[in-house]
Amino acid sequence: MKEKSLLWRGSSYKDLLSFPDEPRRDAGYQLGFVQLGFDPSDWKPMSNIGQSVKEIRIHVEGEFRVIYIAKYEEAIYILHAFQKKTQKTLKRDIDIAKTRFRELERERKI
Repeated sequence: MKEKSLLWRGSSYKDLLSFPDEPRRDAGYQLGFVQLGFDPSDWKPMSNIGQSVKEIRIHVEGEFRVIYIAKYEEAIYILHAFQKKTQKTLKRDIDIAKTRFRELERERKI
């Protein structure tokens, strides 16, 4: 099986790089699993953002999330990466991921 590329939407790469060292390394490790066709060790579906969108959950030095979609043959698209500071994901973070998902879907139809 061919390893898929990671394609970063918006500021998601810069946002992930702003994570502290350990959560950033864990995010990279989990994305490596996804590139090989496996599920990350802790994830949940994010159907409120879009069909087949998933969230990697990182519980190191706080709570961090990476929202991605891996259903496309050519690549895994990282929609958003952020630190979660409340129990419920902020509407702002959901909206960022939704907007990037919609833009991606629109681009793929062209």
